[in-house]
Amino acid sequence: MLKEFKEFAAQGSMLDLAIGVVIGAAFGKIIDSLVNHLLNPLIGMFGSTDFSLAFLVLKGDAGGATTIDAAQKNGAIVLGYGAFLSAVLNFVIVAFALFMVVKGVNKMRKQQAEATAAPEAPPADVTLLTEIRDLLRSRGA
Repeated sequence: MLKEFKEFAAQGSMLDLAIGVVIGAAFGKIIDSLVNHLLNPLIGMFGSTDFSLAFLVLKGDAGGATTIDAAQKNGAIVLGYGAFLSAVLNFVIVAFALFMVVKGVNKMRKQQAEATAAPEAPPADVTLLTEIRDLLRSRGA
């Protein structure tokens, strides 16, 4: 069983997966920083991006609390829709940022593929005429 595990772990795909996970974690930090340090402040210039404090008291008295935790400590049952809105907004921003990154990578790959692609073969009639010309040259005509 140990031998089988060593063979499995030594396979290239296992190493590729491990590298992908590590790079994915690092890339996640980059995207998180992009959202929190660049995009959210820009959006915050036009309004608040921190909806997490918004809540609705369903039952009980919040006692003038300004946070969900404080309202719950006062015995109120609250609907914390603000935290949900923040999560949705962050998801949309992250999804859009990833979309732009993937779009850029696909564009670069397409340009690379076009640059390395073999030239198109000439049409059949041009190939035939070239062969005829070469035959005539070889016969000395």
